[in-house]
Amino acid sequence: MANEVVLLDFETSPFATRVRIALEEKGIEYKSKVEDLSNKSSTLLKMNPVNQQIPVLIHNGRPICESMIIVQYIDEVWSHKPSLLPSDPYRRAHARFWADYIDKKMYPTGKNLWASKGELKESSKKDLIQCFKILEEELGDKLYFGDESFGYIDLAFISFYSLFYTFETLGNWSMAAEFPKLVEWGERCLRKESVSKSTSDQKEVYEVVLQIKQELGIE
Repeated sequence: MANEVVLLDFETSPFATRVRIALEEKGIEYKSKVEDLSNKSSTLLKMNPVNQQIPVLIHNGRPICESMIIVQYIDEVWSHKPSLLPSDPYRRAHARFWADYIDKKMYPTGKNLWASKGELKESSKKDLIQCFKILEEELGDKLYFGDESFGYIDLAFISFYSLFYTFETLGNWSMAAEFPKLVEWGERCLRKESVSKSTSDQKEVYEVVLQIKQELGIE
């Protein structure tokens, strides 16, 4: 059966970035269709009618939605390449826990930092710093969150590396000074071609965030 793989994409989205990295890790040829999120295509509305969000992976005409669900699908379908998830059931559950933490705790906290002002911004800053402390403790002295090799947790988190400059600039702290192990880990991940070719420049992302803030009327 022919494998037609299309990704409904957006360059600076950390969630789309995850899928691009997974596809590159598995060596899968795919077509990227970049969406205009202010004028969503009929394809996006048809393929993801519930959330109407990117990313959407379309595999032989069938859509898969939500970034980490897509990553797991890629891992299972293209299983002839090294797995992104650990084979051990406990370690697999552990990896899924941290990916869930990143999505449900770190991401909304980080978003509140740049999409709010006043007390909410300040409390979000404190909460985000605490998130990074927890993640740095989990990383410890390992090369990657998955220990010696790039894996599922790394893939889930590295997509937000492009926002580090935004966080530290708007939060008025230094990632390198406060979280050196996370910065070193990010730089290590970026030496992988699958990551470097899939992620956006930090300052480019910052400019996008400033534009969004302006549109939302947030000083």
